[in-house]
Amino acid sequence: MADVKVGLYVRLEAKPGKEDEVADFLRGGLALVREEPDTVAWFAVRLSATTFAIFDVFPTDSARQTHLSGRLGSALMERAGELFSEPPSVERLDVLAHKLP
Repeated sequence: MADVKVGLYVRLEAKPGKEDEVADFLRGGLALVREEPDTVAWFAVRLSATTFAIFDVFPTDSARQTHLSGRLGSALMERAGELFSEPPSVERLDVLAHKLP
């Protein structure tokens, strides 16, 4: 398993009535992320009825950038106006410690 050094935290606020579509979009994103060998871990979560988030980690900053410009990142930005009440909040982070298999 690759060591992870950097990550992303993306907060998403669904438009009213789009909550199920956002959940389905995120579930479908797993297939795209599985094609990315340098995305070590990827989680899509629901924080409340309308708030969702993605958390993922990478071994290098270049792997993180490749993910951001990949298929899921592109699809997320293409559908942002349709699905979200505000632009996705994308935070770059450094991983200080982790436990992965």
